[in-house]
Amino acid sequence: MQEIPSPSPSTARDVAESAGERRGIQSIEVGGSLLSALVREGKPMMLKDLAREAGMPAAKAHPYLVSFGKLGLVEQDALTGRYGLGPFALQMGLTALHGLDPIKAALPEAARLADDIDLNVAIAVWGNHGPTVVHIAECSRQIHINMRPGTVMTPLLLSATGRVFAAFLPQRIVAPILADESAAVSAPPLEMSTGDVQAVLDEIRTHRLARALGNPIPGIHAFSAPVFDGGGQLALALTAMGPVGSVDPDWAGATASRVRAAADAIERQLGKPAD
Repeated sequence: MQEIPSPSPSTARDVAESAGERRGIQSIEVGGSLLSALVREGKPMMLKDLAREAGMPAAKAHPYLVSFGKLGLVEQDALTGRYGLGPFALQMGLTALHGLDPIKAALPEAARLADDIDLNVAIAVWGNHGPTVVHIAECSRQIHINMRPGTVMTPLLLSATGRVFAAFLPQRIVAPILADESAAVSAPPLEMSTGDVQAVLDEIRTHRLARALGNPIPGIHAFSAPVFDGGGQLALALTAMGPVGSVDPDWAGATASRVRAAADAIERQLGKPAD
């Protein structure tokens, strides 16, 4: 009978990893729980509190903190004895943030949102000529909307997407544009006074959402949410749109809630701190 050779260690490891059983270094994972606790807390901590949050005895946590201190991942205040994140941890975070691409982070969330609420979802960024659509995730049904990548959403106050940028971009950028659009704002289909404009922008900031009901496309409702990056700057707008009967127009309705949740998910990927 022919002997069947047993798999080599490397082959066995490859099989295990291909099955999702990737082998790690347990001590690194244990020590990582201390770093995670510092990130969650957001401020320096005493050893006993830090160890408790990481789920280990203080005596076990201390050697990890000594090693992390040598690497610059944590530092201990000489006066208070509290541990906080160190300069190398900050450098790592900044490097990661600089490498993030907001649009890349938004693409899968936009697709999931379109499937979830069965509406078209657009991603828009601030371009040379104003809010510019860079991607549209289409849902499973046909929605006839005259919008495609490259569409510039102006006047700002005419659409939910434009209103997000009007409300959340720095005033030094937005104010001159709104002043130039004053004629359009005071004429159909907007017909908004200066007081009306301010009320709309205040409402958007309160809800962290913009909506446009029947404008600029009759019969189409839209909700748009701002997406901020790790530095708190507006990165893009995420807009869901569809026929009147398929969009819940309420600020606290299902459509608004799901758009806001998708924007929040993108922000977490971009490193924006929790509110």
